[in-house]
Amino acid sequence: MERKDFEEVYEEYRQQSEQKAAMESDQEHAEGKEEIVAVRKNESGDLIAFKTNTGRELDYLTALDEAKSGNIAHVDVFHKYGRDIIRSEPDGVKENNLDQLPTF
Repeated sequence: MERKDFEEVYEEYRQQSEQKAAMESDQEHAEGKEEIVAVRKNESGDLIAFKTNTGRELDYLTALDEAKSGNIAHVDVFHKYGRDIIRSEPDGVKENNLDQLPTF
């Protein structure tokens, strides 16, 4: 049985994820989708608003609607805790997670 270096395999996966994310980003730019570039948090650290690369500031519900319509790149909407939640697409890159973005 072949022995694998788990760190090496994971690093290959991570690099592939970054390359795929870059290609998808280029495609989504061409399609005119906005990207979230900054967030606003409340006192508890919950995300309450989003700023896009076009300068629009979206409250949480508007951002959810935009994401559901496919107008915002690199985010997913899923149902948890009895409500819809917006989150970054999982791509293996921590730095582009919504809670890691700059605040406005």
